[in-house]
Amino acid sequence: MTNIKRLKTPADATRAITNGRTSGEHHGAVNTPVYHASTILHPDVESFETRHDPTTNRRKVIYGLLGTPTSFDLEEVLADLEGGHDAVLVPSGLAAISVALLSFLKPGDRALIADTVYPPTRSFCDEHLASMNIAVDYYDPHLGAGIETLIKSNTRVIFLESPGSFTFEIQDIPAITKVARDRGVTTILDNTWSTPLFFKSFSHGVDVSVHAATKYLSGHSDVVMGAIICAEHAWSPVRRTHRHLGQCVGPDDTYVTLRSIRNLSTRLNAHHKQGLALAEWLNGREEVVEVLHPGLPGHPDHAIWKRDFLGASGLFSIVLHSKSREAVLDMVNGMEFFSIGASWGGFESLMIPVYPEQYRSATHWDPLKFTLRIHAGLEDFDDLIEDLKAGFERLNRASH
Repeated sequence: MTNIKRLKTPADATRAITNGRTSGEHHGAVNTPVYHASTILHPDVESFETRHDPTTNRRKVIYGLLGTPTSFDLEEVLADLEGGHDAVLVPSGLAAISVALLSFLKPGDRALIADTVYPPTRSFCDEHLASMNIAVDYYDPHLGAGIETLIKSNTRVIFLESPGSFTFEIQDIPAITKVARDRGVTTILDNTWSTPLFFKSFSHGVDVSVHAATKYLSGHSDVVMGAIICAEHAWSPVRRTHRHLGQCVGPDDTYVTLRSIRNLSTRLNAHHKQGLALAEWLNGREEVVEVLHPGLPGHPDHAIWKRDFLGASGLFSIVLHSKSREAVLDMVNGMEFFSIGASWGGFESLMIPVYPEQYRSATHWDPLKFTLRIHAGLEDFDDLIEDLKAGFERLNRASH
């Protein structure tokens, strides 16, 4: 892009379009092309033998595994939007989590993991980290600065996920990261729900931010990818582990995700509006005990969400009065516009039953609280409301 003197820092929506753009290097093409490449040819032996020179630009194309202009542009725009130093791409969100954890943990260390993390994160910790003689302690996400009482001499990582998976607790991230900095502990945040647009990890003291780019970053339910964004002091360990584990992403998935980033702001704001409107409507239904959406004033962590976050995505949960599994399944199975499926962050609305009590050890979730997780897609709002009304009619009929 042309260098011009700016009077102010452009907004996120603008930077999502203008950053990570190398049009001048691609004959003026608006979108960075797809580079299918493994072998990279060099003009002479001297340039080949010095290709790993650490003094050269990190984004130098020397081998397909280590990056191409397509992946470099995506990494650049993601790091910029979240305020990080640099980023790497990995094949999935779970890969982002595992690479980040392995970058800072070794046998004999301990990790503090939020009790409300994404269930595969818990499985990785309980099985893989445990097999490496790395101890894992789960903590109540509401601890805040009180987490200091759980830090031991060999605690190396605090892993956060805010909002919590399924139940949407908001953590006091600035309080936790301050304690972590004072104690020399690395903080890793799963920031998938907010994306780099709705929560600025590094301005709140986080060291490493991980994302399932499968969700909103790609945004169309047709890509599986992860990203790790780092503060400068945390970059070297992550980059080293990323290389040692041979992590890379296919060029076609990289291309479509980079293209999707250009309209991320528009899409995410639409999901914010739709999700909040649905949550407010559901909050008024007599069949609903509780709406677990931090953007609602009645949510117990709303004040922290309002202080720290810039918006809400379209994912939230509701707790139903009904205790009948058959009645709830009759409701869900008959939905027209709310499909049944794992993952989220695409253009379609989703609804699934979830069972948080199966994934809690430091906190308690009542197994009798029948919970549905909802993703608010981009369909017409009135169509979704009519679908929900019909669903509640089925629920009520089956409950009697």
